[in-house]
Amino acid sequence: MIDLAVYGGLFLAAFTAATLLPAQSEILVVGLLLTDHPPWLVLTVASAGNVLGSVVNWFLGRGIERLRTRRWFPVSPAALARAEGWYRHYGRWSLLLAWAPIIGDPLTVVAGVLRESFWVFLLLVSVAKIGRYLVLAAATLGFA
Repeated sequence: MIDLAVYGGLFLAAFTAATLLPAQSEILVVGLLLTDHPPWLVLTVASAGNVLGSVVNWFLGRGIERLRTRRWFPVSPAALARAEGWYRHYGRWSLLLAWAPIIGDPLTVVAGVLRESFWVFLLLVSVAKIGRYLVLAAATLGFA
């Protein structure tokens, strides 16, 4: 039961970190890697949650025209315009920066706004998110 809570919490933290809500999952991933949890399981759960959170952003972007005027909408018009500019300039390849703090989450929303193909989106975001966790695990386990 404890493992289910641990991995459920990891999934939720990684999912939330990939949405527009302010959250981080890296500390939890490092903590679990340092406490003898199987690295493959930690990375799989964190990656799945993080990619799924970005998919939510993509769907949010698809429907943003109806939602952007809502008071609770978490992205300012200026931040969204900045991300749109980035995306228009660098194209779909900018999704490889989906892992990056500050710019990554808005880029995934903009991909939905600009109607990026879901399968291209999913592939590029998965590469970015999984790659980030692999680098984090290598750094953590290499120093441990």
